[in-house]
Amino acid sequence: MQPAKPTRSLGGALASVRALRGVSDVSPEVALVLGSGLGTFADTLTDKLCIPYTQITDMPRAAVVGHAGNLVLGRCGQRRVVAMQGRVHLYEGHTPEEVVFGVRLMLQLGARTLIITNAAGGIRDDLAAGTLMTIEDQLNLSGHNCLLGPNDETLGPRFPDMSEIYDRGLRALTHELAARLGQPCKQGVYAGMLGPNYETPAEIRMLRTLGADAVGMSTVLETIAARHMGARCLGISCITNQAAGLSTRPLSHDEVQDTARAAEAHFKRLLNAVIEELPSA
Repeated sequence: MQPAKPTRSLGGALASVRALRGVSDVSPEVALVLGSGLGTFADTLTDKLCIPYTQITDMPRAAVVGHAGNLVLGRCGQRRVVAMQGRVHLYEGHTPEEVVFGVRLMLQLGARTLIITNAAGGIRDDLAAGTLMTIEDQLNLSGHNCLLGPNDETLGPRFPDMSEIYDRGLRALTHELAARLGQPCKQGVYAGMLGPNYETPAEIRMLRTLGADAVGMSTVLETIAARHMGARCLGISCITNQAAGLSTRPLSHDEVQDTARAAEAHFKRLLNAVIEELPSA
């Protein structure tokens, strides 16, 4: 019989927290997950300490192009932050527990607000490539859930409420700041799929019928884990392409990265403003 694949549990996260406390006494207020092509925001932090995932106990390794694979502790203005430069995905063969390990680790370090970002395909007609979209709600269509199995009461309740999975106040603040900066920012529902293939045109029509405005291959499990732990969540998608059947060009990861890089200046300005204006947790 094959031995069971080990999972990155809360115990593993706590071991990683203890190890990180040995190299930094920073207690972050805000946690960031930086998706495809958006990881360079972490390079703008001051007083930063960059720790490769390979040096963190039990931390799953990021392998997708555009995901650097570093945990960065530092400051954004006066805010103490911790950021994941890249994430792991279910489609790489990781378990749901491994996918959310980094988020649980950052929250165990002290952060109570999670800002989670991703590159996404636009389904709604007004979501052109380069648009930033706050996530108002999500559809978990990955077929997985990180809360399956025995519940750890030190993390959160057995049946966590998800009626406002993305914080209404944080979304309102983001749109107010975007308007102040003169940067268009939309709002919509994000559908999380398993991947790694892009969706078919028929699947995109299905997602539109279900109420999805954008689609990607991440985010939904991480946000569930964060809400389970009581964190406030703000989700921001960078629309990097029109979804399948809505464009005449084949979809590619190169296009995703290129568009994210082109939008990163707007993304960084908005993210800086949001973090500096966040209300205290």
